[in-house]
Amino acid sequence: MSIHIITDLSDAALAGQRVFVRVDFNVPMEGSTITDDARIQAALPTLRYALDKGASLILASHLGRPKARPTPEFSLEPAAARLSELLGQDVILPDDCIGDGVQKLAAELEPGQVMLLENLRFHAEEEKNDPAFSAALAALADTYVNDAFGASHRAHASVVGAARRFAFDRRAAGLLIKRELDFLGKALEEPARPFVAVLGGAKVSDKIGVIRALLKKADTILVGGAMAYTLMKARGGQVGASMVEADRLDEARSILELVSTSRATLLLPVDHVVAGSIDAAEGSVVEGAIGAEQAGFDIGPRTVALFGQKVAEAGTVFWNGPMGVFERAPFAAGTMAMARALAESPAVTVVGGGDSASAIKEAGLLDAITHVSTGGGASLEFVEGQELPAIVALRR
Repeated sequence: MSIHIITDLSDAALAGQRVFVRVDFNVPMEGSTITDDARIQAALPTLRYALDKGASLILASHLGRPKARPTPEFSLEPAAARLSELLGQDVILPDDCIGDGVQKLAAELEPGQVMLLENLRFHAEEEKNDPAFSAALAALADTYVNDAFGASHRAHASVVGAARRFAFDRRAAGLLIKRELDFLGKALEEPARPFVAVLGGAKVSDKIGVIRALLKKADTILVGGAMAYTLMKARGGQVGASMVEADRLDEARSILELVSTSRATLLLPVDHVVAGSIDAAEGSVVEGAIGAEQAGFDIGPRTVALFGQKVAEAGTVFWNGPMGVFERAPFAAGTMAMARALAESPAVTVVGGGDSASAIKEAGLLDAITHVSTGGGASLEFVEGQELPAIVALRR
């Protein structure tokens, strides 16, 4: 997806401007405590750049799914407090994201000040891309910047409708989005070869389009996680009680047929960590057929070695989706081994957000990965070749 027709933040005149920045502060919470502030940290380069240029900032984000009404547990107050700590200055938090009071606060902002609007999803109009709601958001600022890659695959008011109400030279991609598009775009269009894609997760249905797209671009596709069992079942394998999407078996067979004429090789697990239940205290390793009373919950050691070798020999690696139920200790080894394999590989390594990013962080390997995306769903749609509505909205 080309970005040359999108205004770069560095090209936007920011001095004295009220800048609306769509950020992604949809952070994981336990009660009122943020358990991972990575998304707030990821926004800092754009925010500091604009502040250094003399702008005042009006930030907007959603948090969770509050069912289109003000809900205290989904307030962005913890995010405002954390951002205040990181920036070393006060962050104004109004009690709404639109309305006369918010408009007055925005108009009175001085250069260098920061205001974080309350949760956009307190209004149903956000997800409906409502024109009046979009206009109310756009009226707060002179310039629009989207730096919320994780929300860019959604056609919502704050990332589509509001953006289009600014002149082309007054709407721009933030530094985070530019980095996302640069790395994802290069990985797909100009990969150093061999290009190895590692796909996991629960459902093959979530990644059918991605597999089809990668069969045209990658040299090797490694498939783990529960999604592998649907493909194995479609190939005639015995997968016991493992998770299988029975209604997707025909699509799985069509993918396997495509592999036979594709440039890419698709590899499935050759051994598995199985147990009678996901709550089992430990698993056992089996090769070949899985017994009727057993289910696969992780890739086995031979598969770890096979997949690890492919990653070690790669020029580019794209990873999305865990290799097993890595939240459970007995079934975490495959995913953690894949995280280490990427960290040790000399390849350009791109992790497509979501659980894969969580695994990389849990393993303490973030600094060893070339790029960890902030948007799981957005990165998958990008890889699939879909246009991201929020990126389209930034174009001329």
